[in-house]
Amino acid sequence: MSRDWLGSVRRFVHWGPLIAISIIKSITIMTLYMNAMWWPADRSFGGFLNQAVFVLLSASTGFYFVAASLAGPRFLPLKWRPKNPEDEDYLQYCHICEGFKAPRSHHCRKCNRCVIKMDHHCPWINNCVGWANHGYFTAFLGFAVLGCLQATAVLGSSLYVGLYRDWYLYYGHYSKVTVQLTVLSLVLCVFNIGLAIGVVITVGALFVYQMRAILNNRTAIEDWILEKARFRQERTKQPFVYPYDVGRWHNLKQVLNPTCTAAGNGVEWTVVKGCDQFTLTLEQLAQKHEKRARTRTYTIIRPATGSWFPCFSQGIKVCISPPLTDEPRIKLEIGDVVLVTRWRKHWLFGEKRQTQSQGTDEKPKRIRGWFPRKCAVELAEHDDADEQQQYFDNEGKKTN
Repeated sequence: MSRDWLGSVRRFVHWGPLIAISIIKSITIMTLYMNAMWWPADRSFGGFLNQAVFVLLSASTGFYFVAASLAGPRFLPLKWRPKNPEDEDYLQYCHICEGFKAPRSHHCRKCNRCVIKMDHHCPWINNCVGWANHGYFTAFLGFAVLGCLQATAVLGSSLYVGLYRDWYLYYGHYSKVTVQLTVLSLVLCVFNIGLAIGVVITVGALFVYQMRAILNNRTAIEDWILEKARFRQERTKQPFVYPYDVGRWHNLKQVLNPTCTAAGNGVEWTVVKGCDQFTLTLEQLAQKHEKRARTRTYTIIRPATGSWFPCFSQGIKVCISPPLTDEPRIKLEIGDVVLVTRWRKHWLFGEKRQTQSQGTDEKPKRIRGWFPRKCAVELAEHDDADEQQQYFDNEGKKTN
């Protein structure tokens, strides 16, 4: 029990949750302080209702933030396998978790586990957003936007009344002379208006994106898979039907309900007519097969430092045109061999080819990521094919 408690506390000892909690706390305290002067809760029913609504929105924001972080997305058990061994042919294998990936599950590099219905890893809750906490996370976004809209109105009105205090006194509007600003309260009020507007814009955009994902029953990762499936469809002329979009109302009920708890078990899903549980996973396997077919082998001729901005070692052009992704950058030495699957003008993405040490059954950790293009040259075509075939044959043996 104590270990679980310490783990829960440690979840919030991270820059993301600390900043998020600080923003929520700052906006809440400043709004209540200014509202006590601008529209006191003890002087009218309207003032009481206004403050009660804001406190409710602020408390709900905090509650669902904590719930999204602590509940987590739920992970597949390590070394997970389907009940029916024959289904293993239709699933992807995770070498890190040493198990198969259930439909809609993906491996998270940050959590280092396979996540059930993974959408994305959110630094603000220091956890993944997935099957078990998608409803909590979306509720947190919605209440945060509503609370900050009200905070913006309260702080903006209070600031206006405070700045025009002398004008109200001069013209005898004494009933409106309720807000008195000091230098500190003026600075904090303006600062928190900026925070509240920033939350409305950025978190509001994320909330709209999440609602779109929920209504379409499609995560951010599945958006990318579907995009590649449509591209494949244009070439292969084989139609692909996304299996999980069972209608907006049913899609919505799977995530958002009065308790925000997830529907189902996270492994088996309701699918549209003509599809089955493995429609999407088979498409992923086909895409991975094509990815292997276009893989090219490169050898390293200049050391790669693994830096995100290698200005001194690789030059300014490489530094100012990095790939727009949070995927890792890898360190490489001269003579290393890398299987490249993605190309940018100044960067390449691939996996370092490694050999298992003799006399040990321990599998080497997979090293995948981006590195500067000028650090490598492509091997000759016949060598390239031999390298790829040998590597993937070895990977297939490990899987089996």
